[in-house]
Amino acid sequence: MNGLSAYKYVFQIQFFRNAGFLIFMTLIQILISIGIVIGFTYMIPSPDTDTILFLTTGAPTIILIFSGLVILPQQIGSAKSDGYLNFMRTWPVNRSVILGADTILGLLITIPGIVVSTIVAHLMFNPGYDLSWTVVPALLMIALTSIGVGYGFSYLLSPVASLSVSQIVVFFSLMFSPVNYPMDRLPEWLQVLHEFLPIYSMAEVMRASLAASTFDASLGNYINLLIWCILGYGGAIFILNKR
Repeated sequence: MNGLSAYKYVFQIQFFRNAGFLIFMTLIQILISIGIVIGFTYMIPSPDTDTILFLTTGAPTIILIFSGLVILPQQIGSAKSDGYLNFMRTWPVNRSVILGADTILGLLITIPGIVVSTIVAHLMFNPGYDLSWTVVPALLMIALTSIGVGYGFSYLLSPVASLSVSQIVVFFSLMFSPVNYPMDRLPEWLQVLHEFLPIYSMAEVMRASLAASTFDASLGNYINLLIWCILGYGGAIFILNKR
């Protein structure tokens, strides 16, 4: 079986096995993205343009984090519990093909939420989007990093542990990560921590792509994402290859 045939075979299996779940999670992500863009403004009496822009550029980042660090670990935890992961190890294909197929599925379910939240934000608030040519590469890089890290800890940990980590990630990214607000609002020790974790770099790269005239991302942000992406996928492939 050549590489293309193997990929098509694996993609079809994974798609039909998870189709219902993926459709449901796509709808959930659309609601979450709209909730961030609209709902968070109710917490601020008179949000200014900068606040609105932070919320509207932060929503796509949250969607990508949610897809890679929450939905994916749930799927892998389920696959471990019901023995499906052991079944995948018997397939006569390279392990990277399995990760590649699941990555494309993860990317596909994020697109509706990102598109809908961006359109809704533009129509309701006109926050001042200024799309850069980096918007597509940035989306891909953030998505791959998020999915890669999600793969890494969900294959490494038990189903219960990976589910717990994913819930902590959701809470941490929504409340204590500078995705929807500036970094300088956090305590110094948490700012230092975010310089190493990938969430802040994801938000910076996304903001610089959607509002290029207002925000910019440093080379360090891109390097940070690349390192986390390699660590995540590398660890997942290593664990999948273990007998």
